[in-house]
Amino acid sequence: MDRLIINGGRKLTGTVEISGAKNAALPIMAASILAEGDHLLHNVPRLRDIMTMGRLLANLGAGFHLDENGAILNCSRISNYEAPYDLVSTMRASVLILGPLVARLGRAKVSLPGGCAIGARPINLHLMGLKKMGASIKLEAGYVLARAKRLRGAAIYFDIPTVTGTENIMMAAVLAEGRTVIENAAKEPEVLDLANALISMGAKIKGAGDSTIEIDGVTSLRPLDYSIIPDRIETGTFMTIAGITAGDITIKKCRPDHLDALIDKLRAAGIRFRNVKDGIRVIGPERLNAANTKTMPYPGFPTDMQAQFMAMMCVAQGTSVISEKIFENRFMHVAELRRMGADITIEGGTATVRGIERLKGAPLMATDLRASASLIVAALAAEGRTTISRIYHLDRGYEKIEDKLGRLGADIRREKE
Repeated sequence: MDRLIINGGRKLTGTVEISGAKNAALPIMAASILAEGDHLLHNVPRLRDIMTMGRLLANLGAGFHLDENGAILNCSRISNYEAPYDLVSTMRASVLILGPLVARLGRAKVSLPGGCAIGARPINLHLMGLKKMGASIKLEAGYVLARAKRLRGAAIYFDIPTVTGTENIMMAAVLAEGRTVIENAAKEPEVLDLANALISMGAKIKGAGDSTIEIDGVTSLRPLDYSIIPDRIETGTFMTIAGITAGDITIKKCRPDHLDALIDKLRAAGIRFRNVKDGIRVIGPERLNAANTKTMPYPGFPTDMQAQFMAMMCVAQGTSVISEKIFENRFMHVAELRRMGADITIEGGTATVRGIERLKGAPLMATDLRASASLIVAALAAEGRTTISRIYHLDRGYEKIEDKLGRLGADIRREKE
């Protein structure tokens, strides 16, 4: 098992390039199930979750190859319809193969998902949507068993916006008979990217990126040749790193327009932004200002940036109030930040952060993906040495982050524990 060693206190400067979005790549990889032939995906990040999805597709009978130019998938010989527990339990996004399998093979047996322990994320809305489209659903021994001779279009309303639920139903609907309308759909850029990928395959989809999506089913689709959007959460993480280190970082190959809510809060904290070709320049102040925020579904402040923003507020001037409205167990990084001297109190889903002059390096333990990122953000500005253990969480969502930080001037290295 690896850990990171960080000696903090340096202003980070230079240019960093953003990798492809993991949360866009995973559903688009699942969408390859829907068509035979060679699928070509570009800007695919080399991450643990990507490899897990590749193994899952290979288990179904697909070909999968990942190299520096992207991913090649061939789903011509998909015959197995079971996604086993040992693969699904390590990554919640594995549930995204449910809709495509039922659409293509008429059946699926998918283990109930796992992933980060940041709160209950049931898939009841996925199953409700498939039932409305005519699938029979059974839960048996920890597996979802779904069957349908051919799915039928239906009107589906989600009680709450669900990203993977919207994606699963959208993929199921593209080969269904008739029209499917999804109301209160998730609006995240990753949902829109999946829709654009499906449209490039010949799907008929309108309204993706808004709350109502209409899908008219077709009888067949062609293979993918598609480039994944940049990762907005990696982009946001480097923005907070520039802020907390009083740095000056130019972030290239990114989409700042996917981060309007975050950028508004970072500006309130004293961070300055300059538009540049193919990116954005981020300039941190000598001392951050306290700022309040509340996580919300897109286009609101992203829950995946809450931990990194909190790390910044630990050394801001004043008191910040951060409310987590998406997941009920997403303050696990707080205990580790306190080990660095942070003054944080928790009451329900609200954290009150009283800024201090400087954090101190300490031995830390990562608990989930975004918590891992927040500990790096804090460690880069802390006085002295920080060790972060269990960084396998980090490898699920950040490609070569220590190499990218090293090129910005960070004193960081990876070593075996």
